[in-house]
Amino acid sequence: MGEKTLSDLIVEQCAPTLAGMKCGSLFNYRYQGTTAARQEIRSWNQRLNPCGLYLEELKWREESVLVYVYRRKDLDQRLREEGIAELLSDFGYSGTEAGDCLSHLKSRLLADDFPHEIGVFLDYPLGDVLGFIENRGMNCRLCGMWKVYCDQCEALKLFKKYKKCKEVYWKLYQQGRGILKMTVAA
Repeated sequence: MGEKTLSDLIVEQCAPTLAGMKCGSLFNYRYQGTTAARQEIRSWNQRLNPCGLYLEELKWREESVLVYVYRRKDLDQRLREEGIAELLSDFGYSGTEAGDCLSHLKSRLLADDFPHEIGVFLDYPLGDVLGFIENRGMNCRLCGMWKVYCDQCEALKLFKKYKKCKEVYWKLYQQGRGILKMTVAA
């Protein structure tokens, strides 16, 4: 099989977000042409925005783009959770409004060092995001969809839940079910 389509990646990498289980997902999309890729992303936004989902181009590279798929309402709520604003403030974020935070995240992605606070935008537990930053990615208790520093039992439950969701969504997609039909409206 050749390169995966944008649709394939949305289902494969974002099923828990489509299902309303988490606020956001991230993937790298290898494209053939920048103009066509921008149009594809714009087209998916036109279809998914009425359901409360958005595709955000975080960082363009020569042949790929880092795409963040998120539920704006859930992201706004996540950014207001206890401890999140303090963490983001430490990295230069001003406020907790999703649009402003995503703009700052984009600028941080353009810098040389990867912004590890991105875990907040992916709905990783705050303790694990803080643990990753403090330990520079070392000394985790468990490694799965993210590196776990706090509640291993809860993380294992989430890993299992997200994996099952991805499997179910991928199977439905392979059987011809469209992304819009599988998207839980916000």
